[in-house]
Amino acid sequence: MKAFIINIGDELLIGQVTNFNASWMAEQLNISGIDVIRINVISDKETEIINALNEAELIADIILLTGGLGPTNDDITKKTLCKYFKTKLVFDEQTFNDISALFIKRGFAMSERNKEQAEVPACCTVIRNNEGTAPGLWFEKNGKIFIATPGVPFEMKAMMSNSIIPMLEKKMSGDVIVHKTILTQGVGESFLADMIIEWGNNLPKNIRLAYLPSPGIVKLRLTARGENKKTLSTSIKNEVKKLHEIISKYIYGYDSETLEEIIGKLLIEKSKTVVTAESCTGGYIAHTITKVPGSSAYYKGSVIAYSNDIKENILGVKHKTLMQHGAVSEETVREMAENARTKLNADYSIAVSGIAGPDGGTAEKPVGLIWIAFSSAKKIVTKKFQFGNNRMVNIEIITATALNMLRKELLVINS
Repeated sequence: MKAFIINIGDELLIGQVTNFNASWMAEQLNISGIDVIRINVISDKETEIINALNEAELIADIILLTGGLGPTNDDITKKTLCKYFKTKLVFDEQTFNDISALFIKRGFAMSERNKEQAEVPACCTVIRNNEGTAPGLWFEKNGKIFIATPGVPFEMKAMMSNSIIPMLEKKMSGDVIVHKTILTQGVGESFLADMIIEWGNNLPKNIRLAYLPSPGIVKLRLTARGENKKTLSTSIKNEVKKLHEIISKYIYGYDSETLEEIIGKLLIEKSKTVVTAESCTGGYIAHTITKVPGSSAYYKGSVIAYSNDIKENILGVKHKTLMQHGAVSEETVREMAENARTKLNADYSIAVSGIAGPDGGTAEKPVGLIWIAFSSAKKIVTKKFQFGNNRMVNIEIITATALNMLRKELLVINS
């Protein structure tokens, strides 16, 4: 089956909001064996929506729309769909009850605008929204499926995962698609490509390789297409085994795993704790670790020692060390890591200090120079890195690199 995604919203076209919905929806559809053949971003205008629907109906089996289902005047998707399907809005009791329950739960009074959200096109199947007030809408016409969801990401994702994908899978037949994602850290995309070129050239014809790079991380996604899911899964498993023999030292996980989740599991296994001491990342490592639910079981806290004054007076880095070696040095980051671990009473620590950029560098210490240290009661490990001059990219790369360094040390300790 082929899918066409239509994202509606002027905010997307002017760059005010990044269109993460499309990439997430496409990924979920592809995992279910549905090919996404086109993604359109259009404005909140009736003619644009009608034209996009006409185009999509000609080439796709499934047409998904996001956006424009809210209670404000610029939300015209529902009325436009009524025009497209030659129907009218009718009051839906179940939707009204869902909206009422949501407002009661949140302690707000329902407005007339919100009551109007219980009106839906007469010819649609309502998809309940447990996270918000706008229901999803499912239409079928001439053998094609049309689905409209709210543009609010967490509402759309819940609707897709809990209702839409299962409903679509019941209607599917034909080819099966199997994915496997290999997660790597510590090697750039081009270097990785050189390492695995022979392996990639010898993949079975029904398995496709894709590179998905992001700051500090490169994902390798294998996609197999065929008739038998078990056969495809076995084939991909064999290829992953071959790949592991080539680049095992760079692989940290698979599929949807994250470094922070893997680290959390390793710490929980041994009932150990970790702290961080951050300079150039300004708390980004702490933020990443604490994104994991339950991280309070193993993460105790952080000292964001951005200035030398904080490094010295709060974290306890020696004045002499800072004067002789500077804030960005092996000596300083060693003391940051060791003192953070002891002062915050943790089993392990990670510390970072560097020049994130875009300025502030010197000939001796250029922009992108980073020192990372790991500390335990038995040892301190330090490593030097040289990254680029893009500040935010550097912060993300440093965070991924520091977390992977922690992961590797925990694996050694836990073995």
